[in-house]
Amino acid sequence: MKVLFIGSRLYDDVAYHVDKLGIESIITESNEEAPNLDLATKYYIVPRGMEKPMEVAIDENVDAIVPLLGIDPPLMAVALMKEEIEEKHNIPVISSNVNAVAIASDKIKTKKFFKSIGINVPPANVLKKDDFETEEEFIEKLGFSFPIVLKQGEGQGGKDICITKEFSDVLDYFENFDEALIEKFIEGSEVSIEVIGWNGEYLPLVPVYKGETNLEGIHPIKRLRYGPCDFKDIGNDEFRKLAKHIATNLKSEGTIDMDLIYSKKENKVYAIEINTRPSGTRYLSFACTDLNPLNLLVDIASGNFNVESLEKDMKDYYTLEIPVGDYEGPDPQEPLKEYLNGNFIVHGPKGYQRITIRGNTREETFEIAKELTGNDYTI
Repeated sequence: MKVLFIGSRLYDDVAYHVDKLGIESIITESNEEAPNLDLATKYYIVPRGMEKPMEVAIDENVDAIVPLLGIDPPLMAVALMKEEIEEKHNIPVISSNVNAVAIASDKIKTKKFFKSIGINVPPANVLKKDDFETEEEFIEKLGFSFPIVLKQGEGQGGKDICITKEFSDVLDYFENFDEALIEKFIEGSEVSIEVIGWNGEYLPLVPVYKGETNLEGIHPIKRLRYGPCDFKDIGNDEFRKLAKHIATNLKSEGTIDMDLIYSKKENKVYAIEINTRPSGTRYLSFACTDLNPLNLLVDIASGNFNVESLEKDMKDYYTLEIPVGDYEGPDPQEPLKEYLNGNFIVHGPKGYQRITIRGNTREETFEIAKELTGNDYTI
């Protein structure tokens, strides 16, 4: 079997699994200095865009294409390529379609989609800079009061987001933007959950905890994160059921993740956004369930995706992920991105590394974390 992977940066996440399955792997990559190129059977350095990867897929007569892109801008081009190459050449592309990407890439469309399928969303409004002059006029047009979250329709990783309780910050924000989606700030716990889907079958993985919402806007990647969630008044099966409902109605394919906020005060889950790309919490999902989300994409490509069987295979480990900057503890055992011989994985670029740890119990996981980092952790 021959599979084309678009992008090399995340390829080390799947390299061991690809080799184990005996798959001939081809990578297309626009950066000749990108990592992991030598892990594939063959690679091509190509211009940006999807035209050349599509040509390579056709010329190489591949059996499937797996995009490994961790950023949003190329996703629509991938979706358009998927539409063309599946229809004309019958080569499956293990990623979401044009409609799903169009909804997920626009926060305003995402909010309308959530509401259309009966999912709770924070109160919100779209305002232009000419819609108000005073704070009183702003609140009247908005329909709710501070604190608020201002954001643009597109963007990822906290880009162009302002969380504030001051009208002066609103004026500053509109110095740079003519329009904004403005949401009521929800106090609660940030939760992410991944869903793997293909041919109308969906496997929600595990809800992972990313910290409490805060007015400082601290990005979740800078916090301790753990899985599975352990809230008193809502079970993890409820999060998984919600995630499957969203994915089913979105008709997504490949991997997606969704960001939620759980308000303990209201005992209510609010949906915030959807990402139709590999998740930043995939190591936690893997650690908790023993199912590697990106390996599952390879399994789909090889025709081996059975939700009923995977549900039975899912494990229930307790996991903790810690930002360490530059990791200096014991070396992980080979293979580096698998849990075959150990209980932790180190990942991320130098200066921004994280360590994801798993154990059979919460206590065991925290003890491993102490041994690896020399620090005590409490949540």
